[in-house]
Amino acid sequence: MLTILTPTYNRVHTLPRLYESLKKQKIKEFEWVIIDDGSVDNTQEQVESWILDGEIQISYYKQRNGGKHRALNYGVTCSSYNYIYIIDSDDYMTENGTQAIFNWISEVKSNDMLAGVSGLRGRETKNGYEIIGQFPKGKEYVDANNLERTKFKLLGDKAEIYKKEILVKYPFPEFENENFLSEEAVWNRIAADGFKVRWYGEVICICEYLEDGLTKNSSDKMRLNNFQGYTYTQKVNSHLKPFPSYAFDIGEYARLGKKRGLSNTEIMKNLDVNIFSFCLAINVNTIRRMINLIRR
Repeated sequence: MLTILTPTYNRVHTLPRLYESLKKQKIKEFEWVIIDDGSVDNTQEQVESWILDGEIQISYYKQRNGGKHRALNYGVTCSSYNYIYIIDSDDYMTENGTQAIFNWISEVKSNDMLAGVSGLRGRETKNGYEIIGQFPKGKEYVDANNLERTKFKLLGDKAEIYKKEILVKYPFPEFENENFLSEEAVWNRIAADGFKVRWYGEVICICEYLEDGLTKNSSDKMRLNNFQGYTYTQKVNSHLKPFPSYAFDIGEYARLGKKRGLSNTEIMKNLDVNIFSFCLAINVNTIRRMINLIRR
């Protein structure tokens, strides 16, 4: 069985589309766990009406607003089944989505070094949908960890389904008075311990990046307002990512650290990097930003 986990905050206008897509699934052996992160719209009333309809198995929980990562931690503890698919409240599933997931799970469940499976995300077009990001041509699937995605042409948002035992072992860190933490802070820790994901080349999720969504708002302001979590993520990345990716991350952290009034010494201490790595990252990131400006 499968848990479909949705953290939501003031998304009563988008949740019905996800609900309708779940009702249309060819295989309905799943539960839908909704974690309401302190919504002030009528999300609760809407979900309760769906529970009464009895079309699919739904569990609804509400917490004080604390951010998506806290909602995910809570949701994992509320999940009943061995695999958890995290899908945002402004996305929806293709009709074959759960059927594909069950097929994939059956192929990998005996492999202890696979943390889970993943499909692709797509976006709507006039002719259907197009793939978001990359997937290597001619491949049915690729086994790779989250840190190897550039190497295997797996960039872009994906639709990951993780084993519950993995998500229990690697919870999202929570920092006081901060409501945002990048998911790669956890996915890269899982990768560093040797766990891979089997990435499949089938779209199971259709996305819409809303103007008030987290993806579009992962800006300097958000990182500065959640600086402890940002520091944690970049410290993980600076020691795990290959060059030049880790240099970009160190350079961006240094740029924002200056806005926080940090000295170079404090920045290096926060990331636990030496002066050689620090200077290299500053130069690499400066060159990258200049190239990006020229391209504009």
